[in-house]
Amino acid sequence: MKITFLGATKTVTGSNFLVEGAGKKFIVDCGMFQGKADVEKENFEPFEYNPSEIDFMLLTHAHIDHSGRIPKLYNEGFKGPIYAQKATCDLCGIMLPDSGHIQEMEAQWKNKKRERKGEELVPPLYTAEDAINCLELFVQVKYDEIIQVDENIFVRFNDAGHMLGSSIIEVWVKEDGKETKTVFTGDIGNNDIPLLASPTMIENCDYLVMESTYGSRLHMKNNQKAEMFLDIVSETIDNGGTVVIPSFAVGRTQEILYELNKIKQSRDDEEFKRKYSTLMKVPVYVDSPLAISATEIFKQNMDLFEDEVKEEMEKGDNPLEFPGLRFTQTADESKALNESTEPSIIISASGMCDVGRIKHHLKHNIWNPKSTILFVGYQAPGTLGNLIVNGAKKVTIFGEEFAVNARIEYIEGYSGHADQQWLMNFVYSFITKPKHIFLVHGEDESQEVLRNKILEETGIGVSIPEYGETYELCDELKIVNKIKIKKSNSIKYEILTRLSRLQNEIKDMEVIVRQDVEDVHLRDEDMFRINEKIKDLEKQIVNIIEG
Repeated sequence: MKITFLGATKTVTGSNFLVEGAGKKFIVDCGMFQGKADVEKENFEPFEYNPSEIDFMLLTHAHIDHSGRIPKLYNEGFKGPIYAQKATCDLCGIMLPDSGHIQEMEAQWKNKKRERKGEELVPPLYTAEDAINCLELFVQVKYDEIIQVDENIFVRFNDAGHMLGSSIIEVWVKEDGKETKTVFTGDIGNNDIPLLASPTMIENCDYLVMESTYGSRLHMKNNQKAEMFLDIVSETIDNGGTVVIPSFAVGRTQEILYELNKIKQSRDDEEFKRKYSTLMKVPVYVDSPLAISATEIFKQNMDLFEDEVKEEMEKGDNPLEFPGLRFTQTADESKALNESTEPSIIISASGMCDVGRIKHHLKHNIWNPKSTILFVGYQAPGTLGNLIVNGAKKVTIFGEEFAVNARIEYIEGYSGHADQQWLMNFVYSFITKPKHIFLVHGEDESQEVLRNKILEETGIGVSIPEYGETYELCDELKIVNKIKIKKSNSIKYEILTRLSRLQNEIKDMEVIVRQDVEDVHLRDEDMFRINEKIKDLEKQIVNIIEG
C-alpha cells in the first residue's frame, strides 16, 4: 500500500492524497489551494495522476480547501463514486456551485484586464454548472457504519466535530495476505464547539495522517472568548461603528450566541447585562446568498448536534434563530449594508477575505476607526485576512489602497480546529498506537513543534511529507518516489511562510527595542550597539529588495 501526498504539505490548503492498494487507486479529498495569486495558480495545474484511473474518492468534509477541486477532477475524467457523510453531501450541493460562480466572476474580472491589453482570455477553473454536474457522483454515508467499497477495501466515517458532516475516516486495505489500517483525520474539531459533538476517538490504526493547523498553540477557554466577543461588539456599537466578521460558517455565529446565552444564565452584574442587551438589539446581517440554504441544511441535520443542544431544541429554543438575525441574498441588499449609518454586525464570506462579498465590506469599513474587523477563523499565509491580522498598515482591495484604521481583533479560540492539547489527546486516545504518523495541513512551525511533542511524549515515529512524496506502508516505512516538477512550489511555500514569520518577529523586535531605548538607565554604548544592529538589518532588507 502506498500514499502520495499531493496537497496540504507544509501548508494548510489543497488537501489531496492518492492511495494505491489492493489493485485500486483512490484519493482522499481534492481541495483548492488558497492564498496569493501564485499559490492559487496551482489549482490550474494538471493533477499528478490520471483522474479517469481513480476508482473512488473519500471526502472528509465540505470546506473548499478539501473539496474545491472536485468539479475540475470531474471535468478531467473522474467518474467514480465520492463517499461522504450526508451533511457533507448537502453542504457541497450549495458550496461547490457557489465556488463555481466565484470562479466565473474572477475569470470575468481578469479577462476585462486581459482584453484591454490584447492578451488571450482565460477560462474559469470550472463553472457553477460544472459543479452541479459533479454532484451526481456523491454517495451519502452515515457515521459509524463500516462500508465495503471494494472486495478488499472497507471504510468507516466518524464524526470529526470540525463542521457539520466533517469526518475522520478509517480505511482498511487487504493485500498480500495482510490488512493495513490507515486513518485520515481531515480537520479535527476544537473539542468545545458548542453545537457539534466532540471528535470521535479512534481505538487503533497502523498509520495516521493527521492535521496540524494549531500544532504549536492552545485556544482560550469558552467563557473567555465569548466575553471577549461581547466586549468587542458592545464597544464598537457604542462607538457608532460596524463589526465586520469574515466567515462563511453560519454555524460559527450561532456558536458564539449560544455561548453568550449560557453565560447570561450565570451572570447578574449590570455591566454584563448592558453589553448583552446592546448585542441583542443590534441587527446581525448574514450577507451570503448561501446563508438561507446553509441554515436549512443545519436544521435538516440537527441529529449531529450535541445532546445538550438537542434537549434545548426540544423545549423550543432553536440555537439557529435569535433576535436581530437578518439574511441578505441579492447584490443590491448587500450594497445597502454599506450605505447604512446604523451600527450593525455583518458576517460575510470568505473567511480569509480573498473572494466574495467580504471584500466590499472591508473596502467600506477598514479605513474607519469606529469600525472593527473581527476574525474568528484561521487565516492562511498569503491571504488578505492574514495580512490584516498580522498588522498591515495598508491593504489593496479591488486595486485600490486603503489605510487600516479600523480596530483589528482575532479571537483564535473560535477556530473549528483542535489546538495542540486536543491534537495530542487524539494521539493519546489510541489503545493500540499507530506505527507511524504523517503530519499534514499545517505550517512549518506548527508541524515541527507538534512532531517534537509527539516524539517526546509517545515515541511514535513522525514524518512531515514534502509535496509529491510517495511512502510505501510496509514493515520498514520508506519513500519510494518523489515528484520533481513541484519542487519549486515547496520552496515557494517556504518563502511565503518565512515572510509571514519574519513579519511577526519584526513586530516583536519593535516592542523590545522601544522598551530598551526608553530605559533611562540605558548606557550610550548600548544605544550605539542597538543602532548598529538595526542599520545592518536595514541594509539586508534593502539588498533583498534591490536584488
